[in-house]
Amino acid sequence: MLRRGIGRPIGRGLVGTMARTAVIAGTATAVSGGVARRQAGRAQQAQQAQAYEQEQQQEAMEAQAQQAAAQQAYAAPPPPPAGGTDVVSQLTQLAALRDQGVLTEAEFEAQKARILAS
Repeated sequence: MLRRGIGRPIGRGLVGTMARTAVIAGTATAVSGGVARRQAGRAQQAQQAQAYEQEQQQEAMEAQAQQAAAQQAYAAPPPPPAGGTDVVSQLTQLAALRDQGVLTEAEFEAQKARILAS
């Protein structure tokens, strides 16, 4: 029969206490293992999300750089002709050649249009 000692509950001997401690320790280990796995999973998800975000930012920066380069390449206007007096002198020379009969009126007009277009 179970003996009742002072301050000890009935049925709790050394073996019972060890069994109870083992159950508690096993439960604590299982719970802490689950918590650790959950935390590791969350950390991995956070790391993947951060890597994805960094990749998106990098792609956006590259796209902006390409767009800026394209705009600079197309937006740069050609330099203006080297002075307005050069155009005037060329037209004067053409008029002189026409007046001398070297150029026909059609040739003069074609050359004049070419000079004014440049």
